[in-house]
Amino acid sequence: MCGIAGFCNLNTDYTRNSEYWHQILVDMRKSVSHRGRDNTGEYLRRNVGLGHTRLAIRDLCFGAQPIVRNISGKEYVIVYNGEIYNTDELTPELKREGFVFETTTDTEVILYAYIHHGIDFVSRLNGIFAFAIWDEACERLVLYRDRLGVKPLFYTIKDDTLVFGSEIKALFCFPAVKPEIDIGGLREIFGVGPARTPGNGVFKGINEIKPGHYAVFSKEGFNVKRYWELESRPHTDSYEETVDKVSFLVRDAVKRQMVSDVPVCSFLSGGIDSSIVTAVASGYLSGFGLKLNTFSFDFKDNGIYFKSNSFQPERDRPYVDIMLSEYNLNHTYLECDECLLADLLFDVVDAKDLPGMADIDASLLYFCRLVKAHNKVALTGECADEIFGGYPWFYRNELLWTDGFPWSRDISARTLLLTDDFVKELNLDEYVSERYSDSLKSVPFLEGESPADKRRREITYLNIKWFMQTLLDRMDRASMYSGLEARVPFADHRIIEYVFNVPWDMKLKDGVEKSLLREACKDLLPRKLLYRKKSPYPKTYHPNYERLLSQMFTDILNDPNSPIVSLVDKNKAMIFLKFPSEYGKPWFGQLMAAPQLLAYMIQVNYWLEKYSLL
Repeated sequence: MCGIAGFCNLNTDYTRNSEYWHQILVDMRKSVSHRGRDNTGEYLRRNVGLGHTRLAIRDLCFGAQPIVRNISGKEYVIVYNGEIYNTDELTPELKREGFVFETTTDTEVILYAYIHHGIDFVSRLNGIFAFAIWDEACERLVLYRDRLGVKPLFYTIKDDTLVFGSEIKALFCFPAVKPEIDIGGLREIFGVGPARTPGNGVFKGINEIKPGHYAVFSKEGFNVKRYWELESRPHTDSYEETVDKVSFLVRDAVKRQMVSDVPVCSFLSGGIDSSIVTAVASGYLSGFGLKLNTFSFDFKDNGIYFKSNSFQPERDRPYVDIMLSEYNLNHTYLECDECLLADLLFDVVDAKDLPGMADIDASLLYFCRLVKAHNKVALTGECADEIFGGYPWFYRNELLWTDGFPWSRDISARTLLLTDDFVKELNLDEYVSERYSDSLKSVPFLEGESPADKRRREITYLNIKWFMQTLLDRMDRASMYSGLEARVPFADHRIIEYVFNVPWDMKLKDGVEKSLLREACKDLLPRKLLYRKKSPYPKTYHPNYERLLSQMFTDILNDPNSPIVSLVDKNKAMIFLKFPSEYGKPWFGQLMAAPQLLAYMIQVNYWLEKYSLL
């Protein structure tokens, strides 16, 4: 993967002060240099500047960017972050049309495909991507983002200038763009965070290209077009045909994502999703006489302090060991202690430019840092639960029929520590309700669907558009902060398009959650692992972690210069700190309970302070 950044103003001549604007490009590129330090490059012309920092995965020697090609006297330029998995299918036609390839990168394939097929060519791509193409012939800059939003792409428009980057921090390197927050941004933080409304960058004036969209900046202005969306179609395949199709799609997606000029590893949690990915990847490599590197994550002393609950019924380690007895893997167990975890709460805000999933993000950032010491590319099991119905809100009625986002039912938990006046100003009930109802308006239904089928389609749609995006954001920032490319085979759009329309009784056959995926991959996993209960990403249960958080938050409250003090009711906060944690009642997802609320508030304070927002 890589980092991209740039700016465009069709009424400005950047070459008149080229040294200054070139340095701005360098500063923007440096701000995201953690995403790849193998090569760098800048492109500066009259109306546009593009910068790139590269993590070399394919064509290690000749794949530097920006890539510039001159066609009929006009320049076409690309800066790109991502991986395309169907280049072998796209390249032959381009060669027949006379395009001469100077590299073996997917970057060059994308640029030639744009030149040959036109602006809507993006629908031909299978992959994860965010890229910008400067088209001198048409005098336009086009920003593209992949269908599911695996790769980020933020932008803002200031004084007729489009400024963009892989991460928000790149935008703040441009002179006219400063970090600001308004009430809308605070509502995002306290109302839907750590999720974000699609396209919302939280900071005032900062936006993100939505998944499945591209944007054209030209003399006609800034225009956004959707090129992909979930569609509802009748499912006519039998159960046996459905199982066969899912089996093929999953295996094909994993094999396609093994493409790389550097070794690929996998995250092996012991859950069925990562185990399926690992099994397919291991089988693929064994055909070349190679062994797959795998990594599992846990927390120091979780064997002692783990507490089973309805959301996290058991530990993962025993199931990792089952996979190791079944497959010939080169495995590494990774651990994080509670002290380091608390310290990393700040690093992960630096990585994301926003508060996030607290220690869940922080631990993933740490583990990715350790994995990067061994591999540049990792396969993950993310996104299977959103697609195949693995979360409890798909099948537990009290969650399924919630009038709101099912992973964030209790809005009141989010405001427990805030002053009454601030809570009134936020008006979160109305804000969150509007975000929820707006999303439901876009759900595509089939005529004649039962209320239960319609509701599950709504839940699936919301999960893909909201919850899955939050996890993909987490994975991208945590991995790319150390220059590790994380790939997500289950986010292959072919899988999502197909499974979105599979009836629920096939996904939950005989009352077994994710039974369709289990049946499609039953030959890959030992039975004991195949039918284990879902247990989400691990978190620490060490009591010292809560003590550390309590002390950190108390120190914040006692410092009058802490920006969050003006938002928090100190008496409420001190009462909250005296009560024991309830791990079984998360306020976001399945993992974020009372300790994570404290950690989130610590992150919010650091974020407000870092950007001088209050």
